Amino acid sequence: MASAIFTTFLCRQQRFLTLTRSPVATQLWTRLASTSVQQQQQQTANKPVNLQQLKNLKVDYQDDIAVVQFNQENSKVNTLSKGMMDEFVPLFEQLQNDDKVKGIVVMSAKPGSFIAGADINMLESAKNRDELFKISRNGQDVMHKIEQSRKPIVAAIAGSCLGGGFEVALACHYRIAMNDKRTGFGVPEIKLGLLPGAGGTQRLIQKLSLPDALDLVLTGKEVKTKKAKSLGLVDAVVEPIGPGLQTAEEKNIDYLRSVAVQKAKELTFKKHVKPQPGLLENIKSKIMSTSYVQNYIFEQAKKKVMSQTQGLYPAPLKILDVIKQTVESGSKVGYNAEAEGFADLGTTSESKALISLFHGRTECKKNKYGKPEREVKNIAVIGAGLMGAGIAHVSIDKGFNVILRDQTTKALSRGYSQITKGYQGYVKRKRLTNTEYDRILANLECQTTFDNLEKCDMVIEAVFEDLGLKQKVLAEIEQRIPEHCVFASNTSALPIHEIAANSKRPEKVIGMHYFSPVDKMELLEIVRAKQTSDDTVRSAVSVGLKQGKVVIVVGDGPGFYTTRLLMFAGAEVFRLLQEGASPKDIDKATKKFGFPVGSATLFDEVGIDVAAHIARDMQSVFGERLADKSMPALFQDLVSNNLHGRKTGQGLYIYQAGVKGGDREVNPKFTELIKNYAAEAKEQVTTESIQWRTGLRFLNEAARCLEEKIITSPTDGDIGAVFGLGFPPMKGGPFRFMDTYGVSKIVDLMNSYRSKYGERFAPTQLLVDMAKEDKKFYS
Repeated sequence: MASAIFTTFLCRQQRFLTLTRSPVATQLWTRLASTSVQQQQQQTANKPVNLQQLKNLKVDYQDDIAVVQFNQENSKVNTLSKGMMDEFVPLFEQLQNDDKVKGIVVMSAKPGSFIAGADINMLESAKNRDELFKISRNGQDVMHKIEQSRKPIVAAIAGSCLGGGFEVALACHYRIAMNDKRTGFGVPEIKLGLLPGAGGTQRLIQKLSLPDALDLVLTGKEVKTKKAKSLGLVDAVVEPIGPGLQTAEEKNIDYLRSVAVQKAKELTFKKHVKPQPGLLENIKSKIMSTSYVQNYIFEQAKKKVMSQTQGLYPAPLKILDVIKQTVESGSKVGYNAEAEGFADLGTTSESKALISLFHGRTECKKNKYGKPEREVKNIAVIGAGLMGAGIAHVSIDKGFNVILRDQTTKALSRGYSQITKGYQGYVKRKRLTNTEYDRILANLECQTTFDNLEKCDMVIEAVFEDLGLKQKVLAEIEQRIPEHCVFASNTSALPIHEIAANSKRPEKVIGMHYFSPVDKMELLEIVRAKQTSDDTVRSAVSVGLKQGKVVIVVGDGPGFYTTRLLMFAGAEVFRLLQEGASPKDIDKATKKFGFPVGSATLFDEVGIDVAAHIARDMQSVFGERLADKSMPALFQDLVSNNLHGRKTGQGLYIYQAGVKGGDREVNPKFTELIKNYAAEAKEQVTTESIQWRTGLRFLNEAARCLEEKIITSPTDGDIGAVFGLGFPPMKGGPFRFMDTYGVSKIVDLMNSYRSKYGERFAPTQLLVDMAKEDKKFYS
């Protein structure tokens, strides 16, 4: 199941969700002051800034150029926090009024981070819409003062320049950027349900064509230095130089600084004039400026937004509205529309849900369990299939030495090809050089023998989902590995204590449930059995984090957390099918709720044969609470008739080349087979009833997992559901959704369906108690 649960549908959603993998992961919006900028200026106008007391900035002078370095205290990266801006605003005023200063360079004192955004807590502390509006207006005001400075301001950019950091750079008169991997530009506010609120929408429209501006703001994507230069967002590019007496990093920063200072000096004598566009660019610009073309662009953009989001995210539509007002009525209207839009979005439940996920993801990217007694350096992956090759893929570029082992050279060849194809794609997209490609692949050893397992610190088994097979592999491996070595099973449903039943060292056995495709899906569900030692957990968590995963640690049991939720909701999907609902009805309803792929189609993607195996095992444990015995029988009947899903060309749907999505035909074989399992419908099946029946089963089981301590917190539950199962991000996860909708209302709905459909809808005691006491999962 682990090899197939998550398809490209979920990857599309995850690309929307992912907030980047920089150390800060705060590629947010930036609002520059929570108090009145005018008040700050009045208070500091006649009071010189004591440069020795600055905690977040460094200032020095090179001839008549002031070099201001962002250097946030107690942080690896720079954010435009209140503390930073409380220093920057008065310092900026002082430099403006200092006749000895002819120009200003702004840059970072921290490697890899120009400015990565503001403290998200500032948004959350806003009490109402008016405060959010003021935050945006104050940010716009500071950017305007930078832009209107009578002294040239040059931004020397190395590292992440995103969100508010990018808005600062856009307001400067000239931008010089280092062409390295860590330097990137973007406005990812949309990923938090917001829009750039400090003039970002306005300056991007001024500097880019309408399609390019919309692409940047609506996707929140990051562009690297050379692409930014080709778009006109960067004026000059500095290439890295090698090390000398200094480290390469120090030498590059010094070089960037010297180039920026020289440019600032030049601009004190001669204002920067952008090159005149050529004939073709002029023609293109004139065409783009016609109302007919502009309206067409907005119409197409809106169609794409609605197609991708089902209209469930307010931010893209609000961004389109703000930019349309700007194009039609000018920047004065545009700036006001931006502030109004920022304030509107900041109060939405969708933005609050996405911000909650941001906090949760940040928490799950940290090591809460501590360092293991022995660092994991050498890993063996047993099984070179889709999952095994994927696990090796995300390990060899993180400093691990990896053995990929399978029984046959044919299987190894497929696995190796999967890995090399992925990395060749990185080279093609210029994410890697050929030299780096060769260095990374040198960390991989493919073999059909058990050689060198005695050197391993961890073995990750990724064979077929069969208990007997996994126990056999564990027995073979334990004879060859050292005492300290951890054995991790990549399983989506098989209890870890059963896999370790015959183990000589059960304390060293743990579950590491990866999601497919491993190199794209961020979640790693680590499964701790009762006998698993603390140090084994620490080893697994440290490896997962180093692989770049978002990690949750869950308790042992059938289906653990994610697969258990999937099967309980899936059981209701098949009950609806038995009552006469069409697969298309179910897909339409669940996608309208916000899932990236319809729940009926999901079973075809997972593989009905895989689901049948898990359904049988879970039904034997959970009984009627999961489903009656007709569900495993139905699954087995489908499998017997070769209806395995997409991989066999037929399942609930017929799969033909060139036929996509809603155009697929419901499989007539399935329609006939399901009649043998027909069940009475207690009410008319509607979009709403499909959403609530499948949704309530999902929510109830999530709460039960928290009650049974399968998960340790609502945060882990929300992160697991969103990043692993595609639960709608704009709802924040099952626990955040129950808080927003109201736990008591959820319990009432469960009891209502319980009266019609039986005990499978009975709310868990945790929810009943919370409803009585009017409690929430999040305070």
